[in-house]
Amino acid sequence: MTQVMKGVRVLEVAQFTYVPAAGALLADWGADVIKVEHPLRGDTQRGFLNMGGVKLDPLRHTLFEHPNRGKRSVGIDVATAEGQEVLYELAKTADVFLTNYLPQVRQKNKFDVEHIRAVNPNIIYARGSALGNKGPERQVGGFDGTCFWSRSGIANAMTPPELSGPLGQGIPAFGDSIGGMFIAGGISAALLHREKTGEAIEVDGSLISTAWWASGATISQVMETGILTRNSMPTSGGSLRNPFMGNFTTSDGGTINLCMVSPTGLIRDTFAHVGVPEAGDDPRFKDVLSLIENAGAASDILVKAFASKPFAYWRGHLKTMKGQWAPIQSFEDLLTDEQALDNDMIIEVEGGDGGAPLRLVRGPIQFNGEPLKTTRAPQASEHTELVLMELGLEWDRIEALKTSGAIA
Repeated sequence: MTQVMKGVRVLEVAQFTYVPAAGALLADWGADVIKVEHPLRGDTQRGFLNMGGVKLDPLRHTLFEHPNRGKRSVGIDVATAEGQEVLYELAKTADVFLTNYLPQVRQKNKFDVEHIRAVNPNIIYARGSALGNKGPERQVGGFDGTCFWSRSGIANAMTPPELSGPLGQGIPAFGDSIGGMFIAGGISAALLHREKTGEAIEVDGSLISTAWWASGATISQVMETGILTRNSMPTSGGSLRNPFMGNFTTSDGGTINLCMVSPTGLIRDTFAHVGVPEAGDDPRFKDVLSLIENAGAASDILVKAFASKPFAYWRGHLKTMKGQWAPIQSFEDLLTDEQALDNDMIIEVEGGDGGAPLRLVRGPIQFNGEPLKTTRAPQASEHTELVLMELGLEWDRIEALKTSGAIA
């Protein structure tokens, strides 16, 4: 397997999903990612055993595995002077320091940029935060539900105004996973910059900036026009400006999305595929301008056609249609999506309980078309002794540090 980050060492002092997800992607790409956890508690997310109402097995902890596969865990109490010294010894060997702790915590425990750069001036220092590393709220924490979804305008934009309140995020770690990819990309660029110029720089990402970028086209539109658009209530039918764009309900309550932004050359083929080839000969739909002028009539024909057969039929039958479309799938449906499976979207790692392999999702980038091979997330402090011996620490010192509680 191609490992584009092989030879890069990342020292991660982070919790939950947002920044650890960046570490997981770098590990996927071949980096040696050393995750520093508290000797007794570990990453706080290890104790989150309920995700969206689903109870999780602590030995098959998918919420933890997703952002932590492929890493090694070292237990260090960074609140102690002895623990800080061990952290600095690790930092001397690292290319990247990755953290999402708040600035006041970084200062208190002496692992802010100036402390780490004092022992390794050549290290890339990468921070992920809720609201950015500048401004009066830089010391305020948050989660993707608060910063990526709620505060960012996304929840508002996704909620039809007819509803009495905003939609909930619904997908745990949604913004976290997207933002983790951004940080991994930023770190990659910083490493390239260091290689070309010799300069080690700081990298910042935040959940709020992740949301700004993800919504950037719409936010720019609002800044330019002052017009805010929001989702509309779901209906079966096409747009009154383009009937080949919209959601259509099947006979069993499923939904097919048509998204033919430009219907040129697609009119006859589309009507034929939905079982009404005669509509392709209707002068009302002879060309795109005519189709738009008679959008309501075309939409009615499509609504009736889609309502005549079940979701599974359309999901297979429309594969030969020229225009752009998609089945509106559940995550359960996605697991049987042949195209996704052919692109190696599912990876397997050893289960922490020694049982059946645990299935996870690979990152969005693939190198040379090769399937990803990685390892399970580490148990808390699983690799402490091994990593410290690699640093050259004598066993007597390791024992003394364990006895004092500085490491586990």
